[in-house]
Amino acid sequence: MATLTYVYADSTAVLGPLATYAEPHCYDLCTEHSERLTAPRGWEVVRLAVPSGPARPSGDDLEALANAVREAARPPRPAADGDGMAGAAPRAAAPGGRDADPMEVARRAHLRVLRSPEG
Repeated sequence: MATLTYVYADSTAVLGPLATYAEPHCYDLCTEHSERLTAPRGWEVVRLAVPSGPARPSGDDLEALANAVREAARPPRPAADGDGMAGAAPRAAAPGGRDADPMEVARRAHLRVLRSPEG
């Protein structure tokens, strides 16, 4: 896997390691397509070294995962309004006033706590 970035000002296509965040004019490619890449006539293709094998998690990745697990394992605090979800952001309502996901119990940033399907 690799990220393709077009630099229009320099008529250059740069193929390198997967980007960690989205940017305009960047496209993630599978291995097959990154190997077969050609650029428009008159453009230069710069191929940066792409690490082989699966990416290993960084310390930041592991810490974020540990924090999410700790947060999800905390017992719910009693709520002042009686909904049992103190400290959690309210669920997003779908059109028509119904909850977006009936399995969702709580939400914090982009993380969600889901109800067990068994009950």
